Amino acid sequence: MSLALLSLGSNVEPETHLRSAIAALHARFDDVVMSSVYRFPAVGYTGPDFLNAAATLRTGLSAEALNDWLHALEDAHGRDRSGPRYSDRTLDIDIVLFDDAVLDGAKHLRIPRDELRHAFVLRPAAEIAPDWVHPVAGATLADLWAAHPDRHVAFERMALTP
Repeated sequence: MSLALLSLGSNVEPETHLRSAIAALHARFDDVVMSSVYRFPAVGYTGPDFLNAAATLRTGLSAEALNDWLHALEDAHGRDRSGPRYSDRTLDIDIVLFDDAVLDGAKHLRIPRDELRHAFVLRPAAEIAPDWVHPVAGATLADLWAAHPDRHVAFERMALTP
């Protein structure tokens, strides 16, 4: 079994889509651990704030098969991939880390994800996996967050209402 760290985000009906995605992860995978949900400003364009979270899970799937499953989950939530890279999203789920794998982008899968440098990915990831060592940087997620320029920002935590 492999351990995966995921980043989840939405800024289109975000509570609805994140709640549903979290339920799907719990239904499909073992040992799912969720971070808090945080509000972050959109990155790369002007748009509504995102709600972002992280999850760890155990899976017997390969990174590629897990990525395919996550894309199908995004598609089921109306994810539109035809627009610009930085745009509104009903649901965005990325594999940030997968065991200690380093994948170079084959099949559009790059691990570790470059977005780990952004607070919207690193803050929730460091909350639930502080001791996970970044396979390229060689530092723990807690150390990376402690060195991040936004480490002192009090990002709003959100409760996903039922």
